[in-house]
Amino acid sequence: MSSAADTESGGRLGNINWNALLVEGRALVALALIIIVFSVLSDKFLEPDNFIIMSRHVAVNAIVSIGMLMTILHGGIDLSVGSIVGLTGIVAGYLLNGFDLPLSEMVAYPAVWVVVLSALAVGSFVGLLNGLLVSRLHIAPFIATLGMLYAARGFALLISNGLTFTSLNGSAALGNSGFLTVFRARALGIPAPVWVMIVFAIIFSVLLNRTPFGRWLYAVGGNERAAELSGVPVARVKTWVYVLSGFCAATVGLLLAADLTAATPRSGELYELNAIGAVVIGGAALSGGRGTIRGTLIGAFVIGFLVDGLVLVGVSVFWQQVIKGVVIILAVALDQVQQMIARKRAADRAARPPSGPAAPTPVKEVVGT
Repeated sequence: MSSAADTESGGRLGNINWNALLVEGRALVALALIIIVFSVLSDKFLEPDNFIIMSRHVAVNAIVSIGMLMTILHGGIDLSVGSIVGLTGIVAGYLLNGFDLPLSEMVAYPAVWVVVLSALAVGSFVGLLNGLLVSRLHIAPFIATLGMLYAARGFALLISNGLTFTSLNGSAALGNSGFLTVFRARALGIPAPVWVMIVFAIIFSVLLNRTPFGRWLYAVGGNERAAELSGVPVARVKTWVYVLSGFCAATVGLLLAADLTAATPRSGELYELNAIGAVVIGGAALSGGRGTIRGTLIGAFVIGFLVDGLVLVGVSVFWQQVIKGVVIILAVALDQVQQMIARKRAADRAARPPSGPAAPTPVKEVVGT
């Protein structure tokens, strides 16, 4: 028989976290309703070709959302991910098109692996700057990443001069071909972004659930001061979550450039909002300390299937924005209601007298006169 402590500590019974299941269950119900409704409204919704297209869109958002989850778990946020997507795509396009070497008349054409590593390094470096601003200078994450949103987008426009790089095929003679072949590949008929999403989901799940870093991250999000007093390297954890977020966004920048066969400085706009929506719908708390990779993936599927379904049935772009916003607000509202109920129950339990054998009633000694 389970004790009261087993059922009340963290909402766990045995090895099952019922609170997490309840939160993710709402997202699963929403996803099931979306699939049912749009399957009825359109026969093409679940056709294999359309399903693959939707999965590719979901995967792109899910990868960015995984990085966003890292920052939200510590109680922060990363508004610069969309700009990092655009910047890294431009870096890749710039390098693939060749660049003039300083102090010479030569043009360099780096190999594809150099292009990929350079783009990932740029995205990670922008994330590192975010992390240092938040952890060392103690700038609020909202302000730090909002500033980086503009800075990264500005650098993308400066590098490209506001233009789009279209020649991403490279040349075998120059030794820089294969970029589109690698990032547009379909192993077993599944697009590359979906495979990358699966790999990232596995790696980050292990990171959060099987490593000290994951335990530190949840501890910092739950109570930063208590985590610091317990010996958790709070500043280091905060810095690394933004590096990971930048790395995820940089990966999407490469995938998106290959998918569009072009690198545009405006790529990735509003991706940060879709990522935040996926994380919130998946059950993460914006205050930090709660959230899972599984829930974030479910949230990404909810947003992706919802948007693609609305497009398929011909709903106006303006109404799409309204509906997506309402869904996100409802997800946050339901979460707040659940937390209020949980706090009220905890307060009621605390106010209840302790259960156990009743104390003996004192007997007054009657003294005869």
